[in-house]
Amino acid sequence: MTRPPTVLPPLPGVGFKPEHAAALQHDPGAVAWLEIHAENYLLAGGPRLYLLRQMAERFPLSVHGVGLSIGGEQPLDRQHLARVAQLVKDIAPASFSEHLAWSTHDSSYFSDLLPLPYTNATLRRVCAHVEQVQEALGRSLLLENPSSYLAFAESTWAEPAFLAEVARRTGCGLLLDVANVFISAKNLGGSARDYLAAYALEKVGEIHLAGPTPDAADAAVLIDSHARGVPEEVWELYEDVIARIGPCPSLIEWDN
Repeated sequence: MTRPPTVLPPLPGVGFKPEHAAALQHDPGAVAWLEIHAENYLLAGGPRLYLLRQMAERFPLSVHGVGLSIGGEQPLDRQHLARVAQLVKDIAPASFSEHLAWSTHDSSYFSDLLPLPYTNATLRRVCAHVEQVQEALGRSLLLENPSSYLAFAESTWAEPAFLAEVARRTGCGLLLDVANVFISAKNLGGSARDYLAAYALEKVGEIHLAGPTPDAADAAVLIDSHARGVPEEVWELYEDVIARIGPCPSLIEWDN
């Protein structure tokens, strides 16, 4: 069977779930590519990995990492990175992405993608980690902007400028999560449109959209839950971005 192209088409993709496999193989409809979370497939074999390899024969894949902790203060987990690199080698995805966040400390792993102070020290550390991941994978990655619930007083970089500088220094691309821009602006009292005006849109290789939910303890705080339909405000921001950069691979995240 012909291998899929090595770049994502500028069309809609979906997050792949095994229960969707039969329907996608029978009639994919408008689905042009699939995204998976790398950590769900760090396996030596078995039916789940076999199914993924079947899907990789039919669709371009985007592999989305959630556990490398690129923003963490500690060195990257070399064993984890090696497993991710092996997965990338096995299925030859069109794209690999990770988050501007941290999720590990000492021997603990946190299920959340936690925020960073945007300082020169953080910039050097993130760039070193991005370069280490890219060397291990043998390809450039896309770095995703986070959803924020607080800001650090010690930050000396605005987030869009920080991401642009990481991309400039490392050669990585950017994954623009428009929903995260909306969430952060609501939570921190900023302007989503001002954020996007300062964002390095020329570096964007993929776009995410999702629906947040209000926090149970404080409805004024939005949580990046991927549990609701995309709000109209996020669609409007997305339309503004597409008007500026043209068609781009776009995924609606729907996890909960």
